[in-house]
Amino acid sequence: MFDLSRNNTTEHERTILRKLRVWIAALAVACLVTGIDIGAMLSGRPTIAQPDMQIARAPEALSASFAEIARRVEPAVVNIETTQVQAEVSEKDVDKEDQSTNPLLDMFRPRRRAPSHGVGSGFIVSPNGHILTNYHVIEDAARIIVGLQSGEKYRGKVVGFDSETDVAVIKIEASKDLPTVTLGDSNAAQVGDWVLAMGSPFGLDQTVTAGIISKKERESPFFTPFQRFLQTDAAINRGNSGGPLVNMRGEVIGMNSQIATSTGDYNGIGFALPANETNFVYKQLVAQGKVKRGYLGITLDSVHDEFAKVYGLSETRGAIITSVTEKENGEVTPASKVGLQASDIIVEFEGAAVVNAQDLIQRVASTPVGQQVSLSFLRDMNGKLEKKTVSVVLAERPILSARESVAPAKPAPPKTGDPRGNTLRLGVTLAELTPQLLAERRLTGVQGLFVKDIDPNGLVAELRVPPAGRQPLDEGDVINRINRTPVTSLADFQRVLSGLKAGDPIVLNVTRVDPRTSRQIPLIVQFT
Repeated sequence: MFDLSRNNTTEHERTILRKLRVWIAALAVACLVTGIDIGAMLSGRPTIAQPDMQIARAPEALSASFAEIARRVEPAVVNIETTQVQAEVSEKDVDKEDQSTNPLLDMFRPRRRAPSHGVGSGFIVSPNGHILTNYHVIEDAARIIVGLQSGEKYRGKVVGFDSETDVAVIKIEASKDLPTVTLGDSNAAQVGDWVLAMGSPFGLDQTVTAGIISKKERESPFFTPFQRFLQTDAAINRGNSGGPLVNMRGEVIGMNSQIATSTGDYNGIGFALPANETNFVYKQLVAQGKVKRGYLGITLDSVHDEFAKVYGLSETRGAIITSVTEKENGEVTPASKVGLQASDIIVEFEGAAVVNAQDLIQRVASTPVGQQVSLSFLRDMNGKLEKKTVSVVLAERPILSARESVAPAKPAPPKTGDPRGNTLRLGVTLAELTPQLLAERRLTGVQGLFVKDIDPNGLVAELRVPPAGRQPLDEGDVINRINRTPVTSLADFQRVLSGLKAGDPIVLNVTRVDPRTSRQIPLIVQFT
C-alpha cells in the first residue's frame, strides 16, 4: 500500500490529471445539451418549457381574442331597415263596369299593394356618418332607417351605389362623431385565417359568427367581372348582407354579400367582397357619386392549355380578344382607335404579364380614365404569331343597367339530320349556311358551319361551363374556325378533324346570336 502525497506528485501526473478534469467537464456539458435537444425534437416544440396550464388555456386565449374584436368592432356595425313602396293601381286603371258590389267580382278587382320591408347590415367608415352596405340591401328603398348599437336610429340617405360590385354608400346625420371600423388589406388574408362575420341575420342585430377563410378570389358565372369574393364558412344568413368580415386584428377585410345555399339559409358557404375593392368603390362614390372604371372596348376569353398548344404558345397565359366594339355612345372605342382585332392575344399590360382575361379586366378597370397605358399582344400573321405593342388612352367603362349574358340552351333531343354533317367524334351535326338559314337565324355577314344538333351522349355535350362564364358549343351556333383553319364547308371541317387523334387539343371560333337582341357574340371553345 502506497501513500502518495500532493507534494510527491510528478509533473507528468499533474498534467494527466488536468487533462482528465477538462475531458470530464466537456463530456458533462455535451450530455446536457444533447439531452435538451433530444427532448425538444421529441416534443416537436422549442426548447422553452410549455407548462400544462399554458397549453390548456390556448382555447381560452382564442375566445378572449374573439371577445375583444367583437367589443371593438360592434359599435360601428349597424342594422339597416328599408321600406319599398310598391306600385299603386289608380282608379282609372280599374274597369268602370267592375265598380259594383258583387263580391265575386270584388275578389278579382286590382288592389293597392302594401309596402314591403327589408333588413340588412352595414358598417360605419367615417366619423361623420358614411356607411358601407350592399346595394341590394337599399335598392329601390323609399325609406332607410339605420340602427346603432346604442339603440339610436337615424334616417339614411343614399350617397351613391355601384351595381357592378353590389356596393352602396349611405349617410346619416348625427350630432357627434360616430365609431368607425378600420379597412384592412384583403390581399394579405390567407386561406385558413380566422375571421368573424357581423351583422343582423333575420333582423337579429349585433350577431357575431366565427369561421375561416375557405378560398380567395372565388369567381362564378353568377358573379360580375368585379366580384372575386373571399369565401368563408362563418355563418352568413339573410340580413347579414352588407355587414363586415373581420380579421383577428379587428380590421374589416370584406363585406358579406352572398351565400351559396340549397335552402335559402346558411349552408357553410358565404362570400364577402374584398375590402380593397370595397374601398376603391367607396372613395369614388364619396368623391363623385359614381364609379369610373377604365375601358378598352373589347370582349375577352382566357388562354387555356388547348389554345396554347394549337397556337404554339410557350406559356398558358394571356387574354384573347373575341370581339372589338367599334363605337360606344357614339365615340370610337380605345381598342378600335389603335387597331386591336379579334383573335389578338394580349400578353402584357404596362409591361407586366397578363395571367388571363379576368386579370386584364381587373387591371384595366382599376386604371384611371384618361390614362395612357401600353399593351403588348400577339397577332396571327400568315400562320406565325408576331408580337406588337401599342399605347392606348383608356375611356370610361359604360354602366350596364342590365348585364348582357347568354344563357346556355338545353341540349336538344337527337334529330334525323344529314349524315354527311354528323361528326361522330365530337357529337355534333353540322350544316352549311344557306341564304335562307342566314336570314332565318339573323346571321348576316357570318361565315362557317351551322350547328344543327348536339348529341347528348357526345363529347361536346359533356363540356362544362368554366368559372369565367364561357358557354360551351350549342345548337344554333356557327363554327367559324377549327384550330386556326376557316371552315365554310363540311369537307373543310372533316379534313381538319380527320387529322386529329385522341388527346389532341381543339379550339373552335364560334359565333352565337343573342335571341333577345340579335347581337352576334363571338366565343372561343377550347377542349381536348
